[in-house]
Amino acid sequence: MPFKISELSLRDTVNMADGAKLGPVKDVHIDLETGKVLSLVLSGGRKYFGFLSAGKDVEVPWEKVKKIGIHTVLVEIE
Repeated sequence: MPFKISELSLRDTVNMADGAKLGPVKDVHIDLETGKVLSLVLSGGRKYFGFLSAGKDVEVPWEKVKKIGIHTVLVEIE
């Protein structure tokens, strides 16, 4: 089912490793030569994964994105 990249910001991002809700998708990094998605950038707002400080954006490599659903983006980050 096709969707607009701008619609990703409306979906919850959930870490499958621990069930934590992460920040919304703020940006998408794309390799301009190949057209492949490299990563999703999540808007920071709280402490992530126990080591990144609050307010910093979090970059999730595309390989860690497991499923993009109608309401949720599932990622798996240890």
